[in-house]
Amino acid sequence: DHFWIDSSIGVPIGGYVKVSASGQFCLIDDEGKERCIPEGEKASLKPMHPTSVEGVDDMIRLGDLSEAGLLRNLLVRHKQGSIYTYVGSVLVAMNPYQMLPIYTAEQVDLYHRRKLGELPPHIFAIADSCYYNMRRKNRNQCCIISGESGAGKTESTKLILQFLAAVSGQHSWVEQQIIQANPVLEAFGNAKTIRNDNSSRFGKYVEIFFNKEGAIEGAHMEQYLLEKSRVCHQAPQERNYHIFYCMLSGMPSDHKKTLSLGDASQFKYLSEGNCLTCDGRDDTEEFGRIRSALKILTFSDRDCWEIFKLLAAILHMGNIDFQSYASVTLQVDDAVLEKSLTHRSFMTNREIVTKPLSSEKAIHTRDAFAKAIYGRLFVWMFTKINSAIHKPQTDKPTYTRKSIGLLDIFGFENFRQNSFEQLCINYANEHLQQFFVRHIFKLEQDEYSKEGISWKHIAFNDNQKILDLLAVKPLNILALIDEESTFPKGTDATMLNKMNKEHNGNKLYMSSKSNHGMQFGVKHFAGTVYYDCEGFLEKNRDSLSMDIMELFKKSSNKMLKLIFEKDTNTNSISTLSGQFRHSLDSLMKALSLCQPFFIRCFKPNDKKMPMVFNRELCMQQLRYSGMLETIKIRKLGYPIRHTFRDFLQRYRVLLKTPAANCCAAICRAMIRDEEDWKIGKAKVFLRDHHDSFLELEREQELYRKALIIQRVMLAHKDRANFVKKRRAALVLQKNWRGHRDRRDFCKVSYLKQGFARLQAKVRSRQLHTEYMRRRAAAITLQTQTRGYLARKDLKHKKDAVILLQAQTRGLLARKTLKKMKTDVSVQWNRADFLVFSTFCRMFCLAFLTAQEKEAQERTALELQQRLEELLRKNEEAAKSQVKDDEEMVENIFGFLPSAIVGQEGPAPEGFEVRKEMEREKEEKEKDKESDEFSFSKFASLYFQGSSSHSHIQQRLRQPLLYHEDEGDALASACLTVWWIILRFMGDLPEPKQERASAIADPIQMNLGQRQARRLSNLVGLDQVNKQDTRKHTFTLTRCSAYTVPSVPMLLKRPDVLFGERATYDRPMTPLEKLHIIVGYAIVRQDIRDEIYCQILKQLTANKNPKSTNRGWILLSICLGIFPPTDRLTKYLQSFIHYGPSEYSSYCSERLRRTLANGERSEPPCWVELQNKKPITVAVSLMDGRSITLTLDSARTSAEMCNSIIQKINLQDSYGFSLYVAMYEKIWSLGSGGQHVLDTVSICEQDEKRQGREEQHAPWRLYFRKEIFTPWHDCSSDQVSTELIYRQIIHGLKSGDYQSDKEDDYVQLAAKHYYVQHGSESSMETTEKIVRECVSLTLIENKSMVKLMQMIHSAHTQGPYINSSKPAYEVKAETVEYAREKWPIYFSKFYEAQIVSGPSVPQDQFVVVVNWKGVFFQDVTEAAFLQLSYPEVSKDPTLLNYRRGDVLFMIKDGEYSSEEGWIKARNERTNQTGAVSLDAIRILPMLTRDSKEGGRGKGGAKEKLWANSKEPLKQPLLRSLQGNSELCHLACDYYPVKHVRTPIDLTNQIFGPATAHVELRDEIYCQIMKQMSNNSHGLSMERGWQLLWLCCGLFPPSQLLLRFAQRFLESRPREPLASNCLQRMQAIIEGRKLPPHQVEVDAIQNNSTQIFHKVHFPNDTSELFEVTSTTRIKDLCRNIAKDLQLSSSDGYSLFVKTSTKVSDYFFDNLRQLTDVIKKGKKVKEAAPTIAPYLVLFMRKLWFNVIPGKDLTADLNFHFPQELPKYLRGYHSVSKEDMISLAGLLLRIQVDTDKSQFVMIPRMLKDLVPADQQKLMTADDWKKHIINAYNKQAGITVDEAKLQFLKMISQWPTFGCVFFEVKQTSEKSYPSVITLSVSKQGVSIINPKTKEVLAMHLFSKITSWSSGNTYFHLTIGSLVQGNTLLCETSMGYRISDLLSSYKDMYLNEIPKVRKSRRINI
Repeated sequence: DHFWIDSSIGVPIGGYVKVSASGQFCLIDDEGKERCIPEGEKASLKPMHPTSVEGVDDMIRLGDLSEAGLLRNLLVRHKQGSIYTYVGSVLVAMNPYQMLPIYTAEQVDLYHRRKLGELPPHIFAIADSCYYNMRRKNRNQCCIISGESGAGKTESTKLILQFLAAVSGQHSWVEQQIIQANPVLEAFGNAKTIRNDNSSRFGKYVEIFFNKEGAIEGAHMEQYLLEKSRVCHQAPQERNYHIFYCMLSGMPSDHKKTLSLGDASQFKYLSEGNCLTCDGRDDTEEFGRIRSALKILTFSDRDCWEIFKLLAAILHMGNIDFQSYASVTLQVDDAVLEKSLTHRSFMTNREIVTKPLSSEKAIHTRDAFAKAIYGRLFVWMFTKINSAIHKPQTDKPTYTRKSIGLLDIFGFENFRQNSFEQLCINYANEHLQQFFVRHIFKLEQDEYSKEGISWKHIAFNDNQKILDLLAVKPLNILALIDEESTFPKGTDATMLNKMNKEHNGNKLYMSSKSNHGMQFGVKHFAGTVYYDCEGFLEKNRDSLSMDIMELFKKSSNKMLKLIFEKDTNTNSISTLSGQFRHSLDSLMKALSLCQPFFIRCFKPNDKKMPMVFNRELCMQQLRYSGMLETIKIRKLGYPIRHTFRDFLQRYRVLLKTPAANCCAAICRAMIRDEEDWKIGKAKVFLRDHHDSFLELEREQELYRKALIIQRVMLAHKDRANFVKKRRAALVLQKNWRGHRDRRDFCKVSYLKQGFARLQAKVRSRQLHTEYMRRRAAAITLQTQTRGYLARKDLKHKKDAVILLQAQTRGLLARKTLKKMKTDVSVQWNRADFLVFSTFCRMFCLAFLTAQEKEAQERTALELQQRLEELLRKNEEAAKSQVKDDEEMVENIFGFLPSAIVGQEGPAPEGFEVRKEMEREKEEKEKDKESDEFSFSKFASLYFQGSSSHSHIQQRLRQPLLYHEDEGDALASACLTVWWIILRFMGDLPEPKQERASAIADPIQMNLGQRQARRLSNLVGLDQVNKQDTRKHTFTLTRCSAYTVPSVPMLLKRPDVLFGERATYDRPMTPLEKLHIIVGYAIVRQDIRDEIYCQILKQLTANKNPKSTNRGWILLSICLGIFPPTDRLTKYLQSFIHYGPSEYSSYCSERLRRTLANGERSEPPCWVELQNKKPITVAVSLMDGRSITLTLDSARTSAEMCNSIIQKINLQDSYGFSLYVAMYEKIWSLGSGGQHVLDTVSICEQDEKRQGREEQHAPWRLYFRKEIFTPWHDCSSDQVSTELIYRQIIHGLKSGDYQSDKEDDYVQLAAKHYYVQHGSESSMETTEKIVRECVSLTLIENKSMVKLMQMIHSAHTQGPYINSSKPAYEVKAETVEYAREKWPIYFSKFYEAQIVSGPSVPQDQFVVVVNWKGVFFQDVTEAAFLQLSYPEVSKDPTLLNYRRGDVLFMIKDGEYSSEEGWIKARNERTNQTGAVSLDAIRILPMLTRDSKEGGRGKGGAKEKLWANSKEPLKQPLLRSLQGNSELCHLACDYYPVKHVRTPIDLTNQIFGPATAHVELRDEIYCQIMKQMSNNSHGLSMERGWQLLWLCCGLFPPSQLLLRFAQRFLESRPREPLASNCLQRMQAIIEGRKLPPHQVEVDAIQNNSTQIFHKVHFPNDTSELFEVTSTTRIKDLCRNIAKDLQLSSSDGYSLFVKTSTKVSDYFFDNLRQLTDVIKKGKKVKEAAPTIAPYLVLFMRKLWFNVIPGKDLTADLNFHFPQELPKYLRGYHSVSKEDMISLAGLLLRIQVDTDKSQFVMIPRMLKDLVPADQQKLMTADDWKKHIINAYNKQAGITVDEAKLQFLKMISQWPTFGCVFFEVKQTSEKSYPSVITLSVSKQGVSIINPKTKEVLAMHLFSKITSWSSGNTYFHLTIGSLVQGNTLLCETSMGYRISDLLSSYKDMYLNEIPKVRKSRRINI
């Protein structure tokens, strides 16, 4: 019935047959015209294909594939209101020129995640395809929107932007900023033209960035070629840019008055087109939207005002009358502005020439000025917007975020008069057309040829030749324009002549029709366009005159200077066409890297009328857009291509049976027609619609497979339940049958009794027999045992008697023999004599008479008494010595107030105070246990075995701490120290007697050797002049300063050093014990923490006051000698803090000082133990003064020197050091970190070794000059000069400074004479001078008289007497003389040993450093080498390298490995040099190993699966070895520069794995590797803890899963193995963040259960168990179940004030903690847990009916609704307020009516805040009491329920209220209340409580929140109403809206046929 009919436009139109009443056939065409058809022409009519009758969605399916078919399809769909049509994946969009209801939020949800072609054509489908492909293919996308001006490109761009923001789903502020950039750019870049009311006069490319989750993360915009000429000139019926009219219409009158602005008709720049308004556009309303958008885009009010000032200046520039005010807005002088517009300056060779301009040129200059201001302002605004919307990437650096680009550029233009702008615009459209042609035709057909697909070539219109003419080939049109623009005398006419001459023969170029014409034409792809050349060069130059540029510099307008800053700072000149071409090339390059989608926008008519279809216009657009060819290639071609691997990987599920060629088998099975798919060489080719078909089939197949899996799993579950129930039924049956039989049996009583009697008899006989058997056996056993024990005891006693007799007889015989020998000796020992006499007396008693016997007995008794007296005195002397030592130790804290302990008797005064102190002490103990760094926590973390942290009185079996060196020697040392500590504190008694042992005390011996050696090594000034052999024993560091010596040789033999020796098993004084404990700590640094832990353990819960005091004394002494490690420091500080007040401050200060100044190297000296307060010492200066300073245990020489320098006001302090002197020796301590008391201890120990008392050691301190600087200047500091001078005089006297010439002494003495006595001259004074500064040795060698004569003569004949020279200058000369003459006496000495270099006389020598240079001396003090400082440089032969470098050996014979050196090349630096073999490890490889390099030791391959202490150089898994970034993350765990907290370590271990899935298996493998073949207990314990954490964070991959499970199952004895297995099976998806601090602390305390407190609105809280895999929703369900709530729906967890919770509970807490940490600077070593509060409340108020769930009403609904009511958010009547107040009063007081008097004070808790002034307090009281009485008889809970029932009737019940400030809607007050409920969002007037508007969720299109703003869009995406609010609670409003919307989406029944699987 439908046929094609010829038409006047050359394209057939459609028509249908109609039979008239007369039977004649007529055709009714599409225009409604009737045509009669003769009978002969009826057969010639071409019938219409059925697809062309009703139209199709995709024009590929058209049967009439012709221009007529395309045109009619568009016509039919246009009449149907369908403006979108597909051509494959290309969208054809027809401008409807009216609003259509197809852009709502429902449409967004409908098209999201739907395949292209699944729904009717829509622009949302193209946008969703871009988004889907970007995420699926991980490739950037772009959408190119093209078409003529007025075709709807701008609106299409906005729709895509809004769709992407909606599907992003984040409602973030950056999304709103991107969307709000459009109104601003449209206002400044769009204008009304004759073809389009909102024509874009610039091009823009918007690139939207997405993160890995598909959320919008930012955007970037580029602008192209703003039409600046429109600022000054408009065509008839066209307007200037929108912003001018909006500003004049919407700006407040006072602002307009300030800028002298009026109506648009008053300005020439706005009225030239005779069009001041635009239909359908409200400029006033638009100005409000622009201001709101500027706020969202972070434009400040100041920025906006400056912009409006410049716009006003442009308008004033167009009016001559207002030119004076233009100077005001531009902030320039009137004369300067006038001169710059009416004159032009030129730069000649010598000067600047100024020339006046004609009126016409002046107008052009003015217009150019205005256009330049507007153009630069537009560019600046683009930059400002980009800074707001471009956000940094939030994902890991390894992930490159993807983008979707939207190109909205000016369409093809052809006006009656076309200028330079149209040429550039059409050139851009030619580029886009070429991009379309290249992508659709060229690349696709080339791909078919490359893959070997049989293909018939399709002809298409290629516009490449047009591009060659315009810009590609040499001497193209744009190049000629640029060339002519560079010539100063170039004109438009000369330019046109050149173009005509060059391109006259080109068919695409048309010259002007006449010789005088200024036009040329170009045959574009869309038609021929003629361009008017007038003004081409001026527009292309786009430059401003020198005068205008000077004007900018003189202006005080900051905005004007800002936008022209680049122009004023650069001198480069570039043409406009050159800039445009460069930008266009960059755009094309960016588009070529993306997968493109095309939208071809058509306009149906030129009149902008709806439902009007102009066939001729549409046909023209169809032709030049190449739609017909596009349809052909789309229909016949294969636009969908997959590589074999990708195709098989995605669609493998569709393969029914295994096949050789899987891809072909899939296509053959799913696609019936084999012409619809092709197999190429490497790809599969499909038709356009088959991609969606295969995706749909894939989803359905996956759905079917999922059903099968569910069916099998459910069957397995049900069968298991059935088997379990059947087993239970059998058990029940069995027991029931037994019970039934027993019951029946018991019914026969006599039979039951008989059986009972028989059983009793049998059992009694059996028991009796068994008893008798056991009794007989026991008697036999007792008899045998007693006999054996008796015989054994007898034998033992007999042996003991025999042994005792033998020993006694032997002792008596030996004593007898000894006595007999001593009888003949001359010298008698008195004690032996008495013994011998006694023996003789006893021996001879039998032979004496009775009288003689009595006399002998008296004599023996006297001797015995004398012997006892002598022994008693010896014991008292020993006890006295012990008592002195004990007093010394006990009195260390004597200056502190004594603690009140052990007092008995009646309570003294203030006993209550003591009780209070005891209570405070108990509270302090509680705080101590709850402290994060309590000693108990340290003990639980680090103690071995079952060791506790509390006091004990027994020996340890093993050290408390785990030590890397688990040797017997170290363990023995730790146990020895423990033994000594117990004895020191009195927890163990002293041995009764000393055991004889020849083994000396190892620690004391070690310390003694160190001290003996060290004191002898302190070289003083007296030894410099002596050839002393002690110089051979210099230490390896400074010789002239006291430093820590090298480790003694005994340390190399720990089996000799440590262990419990027989030497210690004897009574010892406390001082000896103290020295042993401290000595161990000094010698073995690795047991210092062990010593501290032992002391703290004995101080914890110690009930013995004496033991406690001794323990604190020991702790304080140790704190002053050596510091703890970083691991123990925090815990030790906490222990001291909670210690007794009399000790804590003192110990804290000692610890602080020791940590600051470092450890000591000697045990405590007598001085610091004896003095109860800080030690006061005197430091002698060389000028005779003495400085008194205080010393503590940590005082260093640097601190002493600084104190002296400050006290004496010494300016030139360099080179002064502290010296110690004892007897004839003096040595330097330097001015560094040497401990002064260490030197004192050495002196005391040396004194003790000499047999003298150590407290009498005569040590003294001096402050002396040690070394000079080369630039020393005596005049800079007289104090320094005086000290050095006195030191020199003292050195001369003592003989320290010696000279070879006697005259030197004489001259120095003469100078001293002058300094002391001036010009005075006498022999008495001379004698005094001799005695002051001449040594005794010199006086003895020379006579006193001769020396006096020589010095007197030198003084009288010297130059100083008559010169009156100041004394300080003479002193300076003396100092300078000593510096020059005796540099050796002002030097520092170092002992050294040669390693490499030139040959020297000796291997060991002394290095002397002074101001002259470096000297090398042998033991004879002969300098064999001298180097000045310029000669000292680094040895170039040594190779620079650092740890981890790979060195390649070079065997060229230059170095011998036998000498310990080799030559090598550093791979990193490519340098070559010598390397010591002691510093490297040699790997026997010919080439560098890429897999196992550095893992083996000595070439042996390491077991990669076993425990190793060596750090990994590369990942264990091969899959990671190709990724350098992941390799670095996988192996960056081991070495750390400082001690890290456990949470820091877990962050470093698990942080990368939570961000990168590829690293998860690597973490599992590394942990299991370290737990394999690991024999260290602590290491294994930590390994299981790490594995426990890992199993709760993420599961291993399927490849590793079975191995990990086997690893856990093979270790059933491990407590955590089963728990790890359960956690691994429970975790499905990996968590996003590392473990929380709570999880780490729990597993470190060996606890796998974590309980967290959750608070409720009724001020109660409960503990709930949470695990690492606990999700928020699961926890909510558990809480609801525990509280017996009817449902958990609508409830949520709130962490503090944030509701942005994560899926996992601990991840959410971690996010909050990390956010708070970022805002505060936290020390790295201090683990912190940010304070937070977890709340459980109702969030969504749906299906809430008071009384339905009483628990929820009382615990949640009432406490949450009451504050809203009292704040006055509800609209409530007076009667309801009184009734509610009565209920609230009953809730407050229950039945206590005595509280009625308090009602006036309770009003704030009974009546809304804004209604309290409605009545007086007394009236409120009266009414509330009446209401209270009416409600008598109800309980408090019933009152709460009635309260809820009353307010639930209000529409605002359950709403969440937010008070905000708004500026976008003039009809609303400035402050409004937003209420969010289950219906939607209500806008309420806060004063009247009137609901101004109610917006349902279905009408809310979008919303977003920022830091201080909240934005809401209602209605369609095209013309929706917006509400911009200022509030800091925007994120809460956004989260609440999202929650309600998600709730509704979950409640909506599924209407889609199949479930959809996300990417």
